[in-house]
Amino acid sequence: MIHSTQKTSFSRLLGALVVGLASSFALSASALDSVKFMIPANPGGGWDTTGRTLAQAMVKAGAVKNVQFDNKGGAGGTIGLAQFVNTSKGDGNAMMVGGMVMVGGIILNKSAVNLSMVTPLARLTGEYEVIVVPAASPIKTMKDLVAKFKADPGSVSWGGGSAGGTDHILAGMIAQAVGVDPAKVNYIPYAGGGEAQAAILGNHVTAGISGYSEFAAQIKAGKFRPLAISSDKKISGIDIATLKDQGIDVELFNWRGVFGAPGISDAQKKALLAALETTVKSAGWKEALAKQEWTDIYMAGDGFAKYIDDENKRIGDVLGKLALKK
Repeated sequence: MIHSTQKTSFSRLLGALVVGLASSFALSASALDSVKFMIPANPGGGWDTTGRTLAQAMVKAGAVKNVQFDNKGGAGGTIGLAQFVNTSKGDGNAMMVGGMVMVGGIILNKSAVNLSMVTPLARLTGEYEVIVVPAASPIKTMKDLVAKFKADPGSVSWGGGSAGGTDHILAGMIAQAVGVDPAKVNYIPYAGGGEAQAAILGNHVTAGISGYSEFAAQIKAGKFRPLAISSDKKISGIDIATLKDQGIDVELFNWRGVFGAPGISDAQKKALLAALETTVKSAGWKEALAKQEWTDIYMAGDGFAKYIDDENKRIGDVLGKLALKK
């Protein structure tokens, strides 16, 4: 025989168990069975690292059960984008990694496909750019570099990644902000970070531009002198003044994000957004951000879609003034 107080306790326990089981079932039921990531770049690069790191965090957070990857590099990501647009229509389990470089790649390659043809899901991470000179350079400050640049634009060579990429765009934005015709930017593109670093160390270029992580080791070793960082405010732990703090009204970060397939339903989009929301709040994703030294700039759904539209206008304007948009 169970006394009334015992009955009450038993009922509460049973109720708690039912709620717990229901919650567990809801969590497993809401997890996506599988996601296939289109990574529009070769293995090992920034988009590849982003996609694989995100996928790992999604599985760890219980947001997805299985993941697959398809790498298709070339033409600033537009080859992979074209394949994604043409083969994934209506597929609620397909996602593509992309970012700022793809916005420029679409413009420069006069791509027949663009980001309006896919479903913007979320901006995830960003990396700010840093401007450096060799430690032995007579240029000591950003003010010195700008003075030389304004006096004779061609005398300042800027070394960075591919023509029309984030590094080149930043050089154009700096030119525009200080009153120099962006078409006069003397930009020297290099195929990889190693080549660019060697060129800077060898005094083959006046200044170098890249994501902070690319130059961090040389800065810490005292081989590069950082002049400015392109963040909107001073970054904790990085003792580099922003461009804005030095009177140059420019901010820029190389953002990376994810997109859904063309023509997915509202329900499919909501499921993908829910999986991403679960992931970005997880300890695994936060650990990954710290490990990769990525800045968290998460923005999802309609806000991200508007951001893409704004980026298309801003980057298109700069590329046009750099005389690259033919």
